[in-house]
Amino acid sequence: MAATLPTRSIQVPFTTWSFSLNPGPFSLKEHVLITIFASSGSSGVYAINIITIVKAFYHRSIHPVAAYLLALSTQMLGYGWAGIFRKFLVDSPYMWWPENLVQVSLFRAFHEKEKRPKGGSTRLQYFFLVFVASFAYYIVPGYFFQTLSTISFVCLIWKDSITAQQIGSGMKGLGIGSFALDWNTVAGFLGSPLAVPGFAIMNSLAGFVLFIYVVIPLSYWTNLYDAKKFPLISSHTFDSTGETYNVTRILNPKSFDIDMDSYNNYSKIYLSITFAFGYGLSFATLTATISHVALFHGKMIFQMWKKTASAVKAQLGDVHTRIMKKNYEQVPEWWFVSILILMVMMALVACEGFGKQLQLPWWGVLLSLAIASVFTLPIGVIQATTNMSSGLNVITELVIGYMYPGKPLANVAFKTYGHISMVQALAFLGDFKLGHYMKIAPKSMFVVQLVGTVIASSVHFATAWWLLTSIENICDEALLPKGSPWTCPGDDVFYNASIIWGVVGPKRMFTKDGIYPGMNWFFLFGLLAPVPVWLLSRRFPNQKWIKLINIPIITAGASSIPPARSVNYIMWGIVGIFFNFYVYRKFKAWWARHTYILSAALDAGVAFMGLILYFALQSNGIFGPEWWGLDADHCPLARCPTDSGVYAQGCPALELPS
Repeated sequence: MAATLPTRSIQVPFTTWSFSLNPGPFSLKEHVLITIFASSGSSGVYAINIITIVKAFYHRSIHPVAAYLLALSTQMLGYGWAGIFRKFLVDSPYMWWPENLVQVSLFRAFHEKEKRPKGGSTRLQYFFLVFVASFAYYIVPGYFFQTLSTISFVCLIWKDSITAQQIGSGMKGLGIGSFALDWNTVAGFLGSPLAVPGFAIMNSLAGFVLFIYVVIPLSYWTNLYDAKKFPLISSHTFDSTGETYNVTRILNPKSFDIDMDSYNNYSKIYLSITFAFGYGLSFATLTATISHVALFHGKMIFQMWKKTASAVKAQLGDVHTRIMKKNYEQVPEWWFVSILILMVMMALVACEGFGKQLQLPWWGVLLSLAIASVFTLPIGVIQATTNMSSGLNVITELVIGYMYPGKPLANVAFKTYGHISMVQALAFLGDFKLGHYMKIAPKSMFVVQLVGTVIASSVHFATAWWLLTSIENICDEALLPKGSPWTCPGDDVFYNASIIWGVVGPKRMFTKDGIYPGMNWFFLFGLLAPVPVWLLSRRFPNQKWIKLINIPIITAGASSIPPARSVNYIMWGIVGIFFNFYVYRKFKAWWARHTYILSAALDAGVAFMGLILYFALQSNGIFGPEWWGLDADHCPLARCPTDSGVYAQGCPALELPS
């Protein structure tokens, strides 16, 4: 446009205003603003999970206006917390947000004039080379040869052994001997490992190894909590016979809450051992985050709070903060407050109006937002320093599950308002830090984030509504055609969580009334575990490696399983260790010049080919050629129970002992 449109100034009649059709040269700051605009909605809209489970899993209706208000308000509430905590999580030089370095590196590659080294390439040329290669290659694991997304050697050798496939499966088992030749497997669930600091990768892998290769095998093969009645790894819920839990047997169809007589005559709710301990890890991560931040960062946070209150916070600022404060007008506090008040009102209308379809009363909305405001700062500190974070989804489920049991939609609505408003706040703050590094006017950042969030929420909602009303048997894996991508693994976890925390409730799950009261010990474990690390760091201040032990990251190490799989962690760890340890030490100059660009190019190539595959093939019901390579993993028995007398479809029947 800058090269072709006329530069002549056009006067607006009867005013002093004028404009030009020519936008001028495309600048670095414009590029950053466009990126922030796009990233405001790139992570999806969490509230769509609620709409999905209502329509695709519970097969009920929800008013589209209520659904849209829910989607928009949950995405926008984070602006309020962002305004409150930006002084601590953006202006502070200690909060460096490592993920932003990928984008900073990419922007410089695009815009800085660089002379191509002899025999090499510029960073921009390197980006396009990797992008084209990633784009072209992904059609193989994404369509023609989907087995490459998870290759499990053990299952190919022992085709008739349930135990061997449980050990070897990268999707439904421990993943020993499993690997992938697919970048989407590496980064799909856990994000690109190239953007994660090496110490954070090691902490996360330590948690994964302890959980998947120590805790889970010991618990499963000692039959803790009747674990052998159920699959080793599953996000589904089960009854006492090992069958999938039939939630319709305990739900009142009119009031859509639990019928206690039916529940007492049916069964308590059971989980796979991995799913159960995953909740335990979530409990530990929550308290460990509070304890870790208080011990390791509490003094700094307190000092910043005092300096902020006394209006001398500039002493804590780095060169970026000083330049920003000197050259740009800050976003007024009332902008954030106004949006916060408006979104709270919208949330109350969505939950209390439209026949109270979402079941959540007004006090539940306000309580969920209070929880989000309390946890935004400590979890923000973890994310801004390690690129790893934990959510509030479990603690919010726990709170409302005790206070308002038997209401599945009230539970997930409370969880969404409490959890996602904090997540959105941290996403906004991360973007503010990117603008901070790139010297973008804060008001400009605010506007593009605001507009981007509104547009993205609307598009996500419209797309989801279209898919849910047009794709037959969406999210029902048993009825979908082979190779279909519409299996909804994340929504399946969300649905089963609504049964666990909403319909049945934590009192009938995690107390003596249920099966898993032992999981509550993880709260205490998480609270105390950072203490010895902190004491050792004080006792041996010269041993810097001690401070790199991060208990919240360790406890959260494998908490994404399910829906993430062991092969995702294995490949994420292998690639992360190779680049952030081996390449970093042996080829430091190459690492500094190319690693973040490599990460961005690989992500972009997979994303663009994924779009083309959907619009050209998958949207027309074409999911891949019918042959052996269409299936990933090839471990069908890994999902089978191993308790005698329990039968699952597609699994061999194990005889009862004589």
